Amino acid sequence: KGSPSSPVGFHDQDYAQLRDTCLHTGGLFVDSTFPPNGQSLGDLPDLSSWREAQVEWLRPHEILKLQNIKEEPVFCLDGASRFDFRQGIVGNCWFLAAISALTFHKNVLEQVVPIEQSFDNYAGIFHFRFWRFGKWVDVVVDDLLPVLDKTLLSVRSNDGYEFWAALLEKAYAKVCGSYSDMNSGLPSEACKDFCGGVNMTYELKDAHAAGHDEKLWLTLERATKSHAMICCGTSWKGDMLLNTVSKTGLVDAHAYAVTGVTEVNCFGCDVKLVRLMNPWGRQEWNGKWSDGSSEWDKLSAEDQKKCNKKEDGEFWMELEDFCYYYQMLFICCENPSFIDRDVDCGWKYQTYEGSWVAGKTAGGDLSDYTFHQNPQYRIQVAEENEEEKGSRNVLFSLMQKPQRSRRNKSRFFPIGLNIFKVGTQDPHTPDGQLESVFFKNNQTVKEGQMYYFERELTEFYNLEPGEYVVVPSTMRAYMSGGLRPHRLLQIPHKEDGHHDHTEDKEAPSPTIPTDEEEEQPMEESAICLLFNRYADQDELNAKQLQELLNENFPRGTWHNFSRDTCRSLIALMDVSFTQKMSISEFSALWKKIDKYKKLFQSADKNKNRYLNEEELKNALSAAGMQLSDGAVNLLMYRYSD
Repeated sequence: KGSPSSPVGFHDQDYAQLRDTCLHTGGLFVDSTFPPNGQSLGDLPDLSSWREAQVEWLRPHEILKLQNIKEEPVFCLDGASRFDFRQGIVGNCWFLAAISALTFHKNVLEQVVPIEQSFDNYAGIFHFRFWRFGKWVDVVVDDLLPVLDKTLLSVRSNDGYEFWAALLEKAYAKVCGSYSDMNSGLPSEACKDFCGGVNMTYELKDAHAAGHDEKLWLTLERATKSHAMICCGTSWKGDMLLNTVSKTGLVDAHAYAVTGVTEVNCFGCDVKLVRLMNPWGRQEWNGKWSDGSSEWDKLSAEDQKKCNKKEDGEFWMELEDFCYYYQMLFICCENPSFIDRDVDCGWKYQTYEGSWVAGKTAGGDLSDYTFHQNPQYRIQVAEENEEEKGSRNVLFSLMQKPQRSRRNKSRFFPIGLNIFKVGTQDPHTPDGQLESVFFKNNQTVKEGQMYYFERELTEFYNLEPGEYVVVPSTMRAYMSGGLRPHRLLQIPHKEDGHHDHTEDKEAPSPTIPTDEEEEQPMEESAICLLFNRYADQDELNAKQLQELLNENFPRGTWHNFSRDTCRSLIALMDVSFTQKMSISEFSALWKKIDKYKKLFQSADKNKNRYLNEEELKNALSAAGMQLSDGAVNLLMYRYSD
């Protein structure tokens, strides 16, 4: 589960099953987990409450009828293209820029957007796939879309009757929590969720210096050859996050897709050009090498064909201007070789999954005496070929999951990575968890440690052959008192061959003792790991809780835990009123179950795994419940076989 070929159903929804049910009953699908109302729309900043009340939720054929368009709706016409759509009033240019970049990569696009979908054999249901924190999830949506003044509120189709982009946006809004939760962001976030690849961010405007352009150009060329998704963004104007249009034609605080790079010869000089796409579908750069620029007239007829003089949002800029006017560049690719080496080289991936737990494994930074309590991972760096010595050979990517299901309500912890080389003769480095004395006596492989309030942290190293310990940490120990950030650590290594190899490693699964063994309370970190194996988006539904209990709690009941029992357990522990079970609620439940199991075993004097009336009364008394003999008799009558 969770692989590209077998994604996990988001909110435990099965697309094929739901679609078959709709076709069988003759009804159109309505998604109860993302209902067509203000809850799913959210509080859009550019829409007043009285205007929000005027929003209608209509299906594509109803929208076309409202707009007097005679064509029938289509899902995707002649393949997905960056020219198919333009941004609506939702402030998600970062997401649409990422979609524009996605359309260049057919294999990745078809993983995210199952292109075989259509309005034939219509049931009002569609699905899309995203990579979310180490797992592929399949997101089901209905095709009821928000409409205001006869116009789609969200992303619009340029031809009026193609709907793949609007439905993809709705699926991602569902993952984020609402349409308003997509307001403001970075394209790197969406690109990561489209492929699960390596994200790199490059400063442009402030880092513009001699030699910087040449290095950046080589990176852009390699990224293009590696089929990377490339986006960029302009800086804010002043202290306000407003999409004002500057005198250059560029939009402030706005995301763009990089759709191409090329070199042209102008009067004997090679000119490096970058092509960009505005998600608005209009409003272009008006400086040198823009659509109306005279520079194009100085080129050969062949080079002039590269300029498409249309007001479609796409335009060319010279590399120097690109570096000056844009603030950041984002590149996301499954192969990290675009960074500084041969794009055809192979990498070995190792993935670890675990958690920080306050008071247990959240040890803080190096200055904290509890630093050694942080998760620790050992890696081996092999000998490199002679010609590749000195180049960066190991990349670390640390990702933390948000603590809330609503994207804009989530807050990330300041996170960092420390890497230490482990000496084979060091007396303070036994197998297993290294103690504090090791970290006091050894230096990290890099000087200083920075912490970042980011969803993902990526660092690239040139490491000598040998053994290393990688320690991800938060900036302070015991952060937020009991919140449990999770992280996904990816460590690609270069291989001798040119073939990708993936090896996923999970932290050891928690063991549940048998009745005959001496039982010890399960560590909080082990409870968290157990929860993560079954949870979807940091929550358990009744089905997932049932699987967890029946597969991990030996002889929980004679007939196992029923679905109804698990619903009752969720209702019992649901202090957040989500109708699902969070990690804190599950931890409390697990401890209660474990506590009552021990009381049962203690009261079962003859060890026959049943309690008679006297034993049940003693067990209830030990739990602090004093009941009369009559009440105990009623309990025996109600719950005994």
